[in-house]
Formats: sequence, C-alpha cells, structure tokens
Amino acid sequence: MLGIAVTSWAQDKSVNPGINASYLKEGMVVAEWVERLESEGREVAENRQAIIDRIGVTPGTVIGDIGTGTGLFLPAFSRAVTDSGRIYAVDIVDKFLAHIETQKAKRGWTNVDPVLCTERSVELPPDSIDLAFICNVYHHFEYPQDSLASLRTALRNGGRLVLIDFKRIEGVSGAWAINHMRAGQEVFEAEITAAGFTKTAEITDLLKDNYFVIFEKTR
Repeated sequence: MLGIAVTSWAQDKSVNPGINASYLKEGMVVAEWVERLESEGREVAENRQAIIDRIGVTPGTVIGDIGTGTGLFLPAFSRAVTDSGRIYAVDIVDKFLAHIETQKAKRGWTNVDPVLCTERSVELPPDSIDLAFICNVYHHFEYPQDSLASLRTALRNGGRLVLIDFKRIEGVSGAWAINHMRAGQEVFEAEITAAGFTKTAEITDLLKDNYFVIFEKTR
C-alpha cells in the first residue's frame, strides 16, 4: 500500500475546520459532484487541456493529482503521460476513489492509481512523483504545513508543484469566493514558499477567476 511514515506534525489545529464536511458526510452522492465539478461552465473544466499544455506534461511524467475529486483531469493526464508515465489520483474521499476505480476499468486507464490520503499527508512514497497538481483544492487543506511537507517528500529533485485556486480579492471577487476561501493568493504562495518551494512561473493569460502558479522543489 502506498504511504509515507510521518513521525511528527507541524500543526496542532486545523486552519479551516469543517471545510471538507460536504464531501465526507454519509449521504454524499458522487453523481451530484460529477455534475458540479465537471460542468463545462466551470472555468478549469473548460480549460483543462490548455492547463495541461501550459504545464508541459510529457510522456513518462509521474503526477500526483492532489484532491483529484471526481477525476476531472485524469483523462487528459492519462493521455499526456502515456503508458510510460503514471498518475496517482489522491483524495481523502473514499467514494470519489471508488468512482475513479470504476472509471479506470471503464476507460482502460492502466496508468492511474487511486490513493486514499489523510487530512495531513498525501500518502505518497518519497521521491515518487515529478509533478504535484493542486487545482481548486489547496484551500481545502486543513493542515497545509503537514500536507506540504508530505508533498515535498514525495517530489523528486527538480519536481514541480502547480497551484490553481480561486482569486480572493476584496471588492473584486464575488461573495462566494470571499466567504469560502480562507485567504488569497499571497498567503497561499507564502505558505508554499515557506515549505521549501520556489515560485518559477505565473500564467496570467489563460484563467480569469483563478490564478495559476508553478513552483519548484527547493533543493
């Protein structure tokens, strides 16, 4: 079973208690989330192939799709990395992973592995991935220091972390973003930098409601 050993935690308290309650409740229906998260009206859904092209995913790449959810990016990732690559579809929601197992069998994804993570760890082995992809998910991290530490361990030297999340700008963003997001881009970037990553690029000409930033693991 995939996993990493963690001997201590950096954070005592969640930075956003209850943020994942709607996904983890007993009566959660996956089909409802498929309709919501994979709707073509959603900005990242409409631009998913362009996002992958901008990242530069190539055959043989090993990706950790962190907070994969219903697997929005998995079809395109699977094609891009080819049989020589791999995608770890990581999530804390076992119902989402069961859905992905069904899709994997249906679509013949031989390079996709669902991984059940925890609220503190991505549960990937050391030096196992080239790219950590975090799209509209970072604000759901309850213990970002711990999750980022596990991600840094999982990334190989020179590995990249892609952050896409909703803009939260007072007076500009809508009420949903202001109320749902615990912080804006500057805070999230500072947390990632403090965890041992260097910002290498920001793509500003593709998305309107989301920012799109690329980091590299600092040696």
